[in-house]
Amino acid sequence: MPELAEVEAYRRLAETATGRAVATVDTPDDWYLKGGVDRAALTAALGGRTFTAARRIGKLLLLDTDTPEAGRGPVSGPTLGLRFGMTGRLLVDDRLGVDRLAYSSDQYKPEWIRFSIGFADGGRMAVLDPRRLGGVFLDPDEDALGPDAASVGLAALRGALGTSRAPLKARLMDQAHLAGVGNLIADEVLWRAGLDPRRPAGSLTPAETRRLHRHLRGVVDDLLGRGGSHMGDLLEARLPGGRCPRDGAPLTRGQVGGRTTWWCPRHQR
Repeated sequence: MPELAEVEAYRRLAETATGRAVATVDTPDDWYLKGGVDRAALTAALGGRTFTAARRIGKLLLLDTDTPEAGRGPVSGPTLGLRFGMTGRLLVDDRLGVDRLAYSSDQYKPEWIRFSIGFADGGRMAVLDPRRLGGVFLDPDEDALGPDAASVGLAALRGALGTSRAPLKARLMDQAHLAGVGNLIADEVLWRAGLDPRRPAGSLTPAETRRLHRHLRGVVDDLLGRGGSHMGDLLEARLPGGRCPRDGAPLTRGQVGGRTTWWCPRHQR
C-alpha cells in the first residue's frame, strides 16, 4: 500500500514531469475527482499550464503549476494533489514509481487508469488504482496535515502525541497529527521502539518519546533506502504463526485503531 516511502518514490518520478506543459486532461473515472472538482474545472485549471515543482506532505503528492501571462512572465497557478489510497501507482512516460505494492496487484490494466495528463511533448502521467481508493484534488488543504514523518522533530512529535488517550498506533497514523505513517510503517516503528501499539499515546515518558522519535526517523530512512514500506524487518513475520525477529516470541495479532496490527508481547511494553 502506498505509504510515505512509496509516495516519495512517486514524487521523485513526478519531478520528470516538471517544466512540461499540460496539453490534455483525461478523467475516465469521474468518481476519482474529489473536493467538488469536476472534469471541466480540472481541465480549465490545468490546461496549458506547466508543472513547476513536485512536493510531498506525508502520503499526499503535490504538483505546483504556473502559466505564462502576456507581459508579466510566469504566474503561479493551482496545485494538483494526488492521493493513492491503498493500491494507487503513479506512471510517467511508461515508468512506474514503484514496481510492487504490498496487498495490491502488480499488473498493468488500462481500465485501472483513473486519471491522466497528456503533455505537449507527447508524454503522459497517469494514476493506476485497482481499488479506486485514491483521489485527485485541486489546491488541497495542506494545513490539514500534521508534520511530515520524514522530517518531524522531537518537539513536534511530542506535540502530535499530546495527552491523547487514543492508542499509540492510531495516533501515529492520524494524518492530521503526523503525515505519512501507514499501517506497515507504524508496526515497524513500534516493534523497533519496543512500544505496545495499544498504549495511550499520551502515556509515553520523555525517554520513550525520544526512543520513538529515533526509531521513527530511522525506519523512514531505512525504508526509503530499501525501496518501500513493505521492506521492513518485521514484515515477513506478520502472519499467523509468525515469531518476533528480535526475541523469537510468538507475535500477537489484533485490531488497533481499526487496523490489523502485529506486535511482540515480550518486548513491546
